[in-house]
Amino acid sequence: MSDFRPLSAGYSVAPQIGIEDVVAAKEAGFALIVNNRPDGEEPAAPQGDEIAHACAAEGLAYAAIPVGHAGFSHAQLDALARLLHDATGPVLAYCRSGTRSTHLWALTRARAGDDVADLVEAAAKAGYDLTGLRPMMDALAGEK
Repeated sequence: MSDFRPLSAGYSVAPQIGIEDVVAAKEAGFALIVNNRPDGEEPAAPQGDEIAHACAAEGLAYAAIPVGHAGFSHAQLDALARLLHDATGPVLAYCRSGTRSTHLWALTRARAGDDVADLVEAAAKAGYDLTGLRPMMDALAGEK
């Protein structure tokens, strides 16, 4: 069963998806799936090329912005910002639990000037706690 959690009108996150979730994402109206999980992190999980192939079969765009244990970089924020800007419809991002996808979105949106308190609230409604990320979000918002 698919576990798509909306953070905004155009962006949702999910824990690790399977091939059947790609079909559900298409049916739910998503235009792009973003993989935030490095290949090989969990060998039993579908790898990026499997999800990319399933997306192509369903007519969905696919992109990978892997976020590993090293954390987040400006290059990853730039990549997500470009994808969000160019997306032709709603975006679904996934990782192991949805947390990294939520964090990447929150950091990207804070840097873009979105209200940090609103981002924290949206994540909380989806079941994600951004308390520990708040100082970084505030710093990025201050760069705007």
